[in-house]
Amino acid sequence: MMQPAATALGLRLRVLAEGPDVAAAQVITPAPIGAADDLEALVAFATECDAVTFDHEHVPGPGLRAMAEVTSVQPGADALVHAQDKIVMREKLTDLGIPCPRWARVVDRAAVEAFGSWPVVLKTPRGGYDGKGVLVLDGPDDAKWGTADAWLADWADRGGLLAEEHVPFTRELAALVARSPSGQAAAWPIVETVQRDGVCHEVTAPAPEVSDDLAAQLTDIALRIAGGLDVTGVLAVEVFEVLRDGVRTVVVNELAMRPHNSGHWSIDGSVTSQFENHLRAVLDLPLGSTQARAPWTVMVNVLGPQEIETRHEDLYRSYLHVMAHDPGVKVHLYGKEQRPGRKLGHVTVYGDDLDTVRERARHAAAFIAGEIDE
Repeated sequence: MMQPAATALGLRLRVLAEGPDVAAAQVITPAPIGAADDLEALVAFATECDAVTFDHEHVPGPGLRAMAEVTSVQPGADALVHAQDKIVMREKLTDLGIPCPRWARVVDRAAVEAFGSWPVVLKTPRGGYDGKGVLVLDGPDDAKWGTADAWLADWADRGGLLAEEHVPFTRELAALVARSPSGQAAAWPIVETVQRDGVCHEVTAPAPEVSDDLAAQLTDIALRIAGGLDVTGVLAVEVFEVLRDGVRTVVVNELAMRPHNSGHWSIDGSVTSQFENHLRAVLDLPLGSTQARAPWTVMVNVLGPQEIETRHEDLYRSYLHVMAHDPGVKVHLYGKEQRPGRKLGHVTVYGDDLDTVRERARHAAAFIAGEIDE
C-alpha cells in the first residue's frame, strides 16, 4: 500500500522482506530477505537506502540504532520504543499528562491481586498485537490464572507485566496524525473502530456522534503525543470512549508509529492517504491535505473465514463479482495465504449516506470472505 504513494511522489522503494512471497515483496523490488532482528541484514539493507521506515514495530532497538549510523531512520529508536513497550508507553504518557487507564507494573500474583478492583487486564509489554498478549482476569479464582502465572514467570526477569483497569468503554476511537522532522503536522478525521475477536474489522470516518469539542480534544492528544515523543511519520492513537454521568471522555489504549489499519480508509477516502503523508513526513516534504472526499467513508477488513468450507479457492474471482455488483466499491487484496481471522484485504466505500455506505462495504467484505454467497 506504500508503493502507489511512492510512485506518485517519484520515489523508489526497497523492502526488507521476511520471505520471498510476503505481500510487500510481491509489489516492490528489490526485496532482499532478512529478519527484523537480524542486525547484519538490517545494516546491509540500510546502506542501500536514503531513509528507512517501518510497517511494524518489531525491529529491536540495537538494530534501529545500527541502521541510524548509516542512514536516516524515521521514526528513531527513542520514539519507536513507546510503540514497542507498553510499560514505557504508559510511563511517558503519564508524564505528559495524557489520560490513560489506571495501570501498574506487576511482577507476581500478589501484585496483581493488590492492584485493585476486578476485572484486571494483564498485558505483555512487548510483542502483543490484534488481541494477542492480553488476558482479562475476573477475580482471584479465575480459571485463567494458570496462563497469568506462566506469563508472570516468563516476564519476571524482564520487568514484569502491565496491569490495567478494565475500562467500561462505550466504543473505540482512533486519532491519526502525521508529523515531519521539522515539526509540521497534519491530522485526519477521528474514526470509530470496531473489533472482531480482537482484530480490527470496521472503520468509520468520521466517527459518528463525536462532538467538535471531543474531536478537537482527541486531535490535540495525538499531536501532543507526537511532539512529546518526537514521532516522525504517521502516529495512530487508539482510545476508549467512556460515558460517565452523560459526559464523554477518552483514555488512550495503544499507540502505533506507522501507517495503521485505522487509517486504511484514507487510501480512497482522503485527499492524501496515510501512506503518502507517511512518506512525505519521513523525507520532511510538505504534508498533503487530509480532507475527506465525502461526508462518510467506511472501511471493512476482509478476514479469513473460520471454516474452510466457506473460503473462496481464488479470492480474485470474488473480487471480480464485487466489482461487477457494485462498481463504487474499492477492493484491496494483500496476496496473503488464507488463515482464520487473518487480514486478507479490505474494502472501502464512501458517499453521502452513512447507512448505505456501511451496508455496501459490509456486503462486499462479507462476500469476499465467503460469509455470504450473493
